[in-house]
Amino acid sequence: MKLIQRIGYYLGGFSLGLIILAFFLNGKKTSCSYGPEARVLKNINTKKIIFSDNVENVDSTIVQHLLKKGNINFSGSDTRKEPCSIYLIEGVYDDNETSISVENCDSIATIIKLTKF
Repeated sequence: MKLIQRIGYYLGGFSLGLIILAFFLNGKKTSCSYGPEARVLKNINTKKIIFSDNVENVDSTIVQHLLKKGNINFSGSDTRKEPCSIYLIEGVYDDNETSISVENCDSIATIIKLTKF
């Protein structure tokens, strides 16, 4: 069998496998959150989110947008704090840089501070 035929069989099988995977995984809630940032955001999004008393008149869409599309600033976060870690999540919402501080406990996530730049 020639090399070009081997490459053709390989690409044919590979593309068939991709089509089958796309068919089976279509509509499923699958995710690939392997990085530390993605795991923390997924963990926070699965919990009940409450707002602390010093955060007033906050649009919850800003918070939801940052929890989905934001970036975690690990150098500004206190990840080793007991019993709840504090994460600084930064992002852009309506062309304004925004950051929130989230206290991530076992069953709830508390929005401590929201800052718009």
